[in-house]
Amino acid sequence: MKKFMDENFLLENEVSVKLFNDYAKDMPIYDYHCHLSPKEIAEDKKYENITEVWLYGDHYKWRFMRSMGVEERYCTGDATDYEKFFAYAKCIGYAVGNPLYHWTHLELQRFFNIYEPLNEKTAPMIWEKANKIIKEGDFSAQKLIEKSNVYLIGTTDDPVDDLIYHEKLKGFSTKVVPAFRPDKAANIEKDEFCDYIKTLSDVSGVEIKTFANLKDALKLRMDHFEKMNSKISDHAVGFVPFKEATDEELDKILAKRLSGEKVSDEEDEKYKTAFLKFCATEYAKRGWVFQLHIAALRNNNSKMFKILGADTGFDSIDDNHLAKKLSLLLDSLDKDDNLPKTILYSLNPSDNYVIGTMLGNFQGGGIKGKIQMGSGWWFNDNIDGMKEQMKALANLGALASFVGMLTDSRSFLSYPRHEYFRRILCNLVGDWVDKGMVAYDEEILGNLIKDICFNNAKEYFNI
Repeated sequence: MKKFMDENFLLENEVSVKLFNDYAKDMPIYDYHCHLSPKEIAEDKKYENITEVWLYGDHYKWRFMRSMGVEERYCTGDATDYEKFFAYAKCIGYAVGNPLYHWTHLELQRFFNIYEPLNEKTAPMIWEKANKIIKEGDFSAQKLIEKSNVYLIGTTDDPVDDLIYHEKLKGFSTKVVPAFRPDKAANIEKDEFCDYIKTLSDVSGVEIKTFANLKDALKLRMDHFEKMNSKISDHAVGFVPFKEATDEELDKILAKRLSGEKVSDEEDEKYKTAFLKFCATEYAKRGWVFQLHIAALRNNNSKMFKILGADTGFDSIDDNHLAKKLSLLLDSLDKDDNLPKTILYSLNPSDNYVIGTMLGNFQGGGIKGKIQMGSGWWFNDNIDGMKEQMKALANLGALASFVGMLTDSRSFLSYPRHEYFRRILCNLVGDWVDKGMVAYDEEILGNLIKDICFNNAKEYFNI
């Protein structure tokens, strides 16, 4: 029996160990997509205890706790911080097979030098030891980022954001750049759409009555993001739309919605298609990266959404058909030379081979991995999900061009997830070598590992 999560955790042969320790372990982190708060980074937020830095806002943990029968007051309610910590500790020992089990213990090891497994018996000791380190050490947002060797952070920001905290962070040792997330302007079917367009009008100084007005307003906000050194966009879509419309049709659809009427499903798809095509075309002109997150079915529990709002642990995987409309969208951009560097993520792992084969249709322009298959995301950032994503990419395309892992997290303690990914990557390649499937050329394999861990992303985003 191996020792629990020791220095060779997930590394099953000599080649895997060497690749991780000599080539992956010390590479900087290029965290191009996350949900960290730029305000908390700029203000160098400090923490009172481990619950505050570990459990506040972490819907992954809340979701598991609920599944273990923990009452809501210990997740998002009025229980004390110690009660919430203890409730989590009582059930995490039973999280066998869930990545939370590994993330939890990696974070305890890397940030608190605690190697005892967390459970009901060890909880009081770990609470005391962790909180002592938090209170006595350099335990703040910026210190945690620096300790984690993070080269760049791409936050997720709305077009109407003033980005004042990104301005304040220009002197910080880690680059912190905004990613342009215009979902609220795209989601014409949402109740809050009209109010949002009014806000976008006010912030941009463009009165939005037509689709051309909307494009002008968004371009001005893109200009503002570029001043903060942004070259990253991010779009979340439940499905990939493709139904083209004339400018006149788009103006009528927008006017109808701004008058307070609901739009039909066909009108919704026409609007979203034009919106994505406009944004992608503009990104191509600016040299930005177009990230497209697909197939999340959000806010399924309407009762809990009314109580807690979005991003509280009530989302799941959607199963819509992807291939045909994704092909049409990419082709419509590519034929007019308007296809930017693009990262395609699907929350549904059954789409891995659809995306993996779609990439090869639109590569080119002398850009390494111009069209990317996004890393195992959200419900897929576990051992099986990450391995299957990388195996699909390797089988169907070029694993060597992959831009690697992202945290997609709201917690400053989430950076060991990159270590987790790197161990899985090194073991995957090491296993192929061990089985005689890949030649052992240390220089080639070492460069491949370093590229996937950091170099590819640094070159790809070019910030």
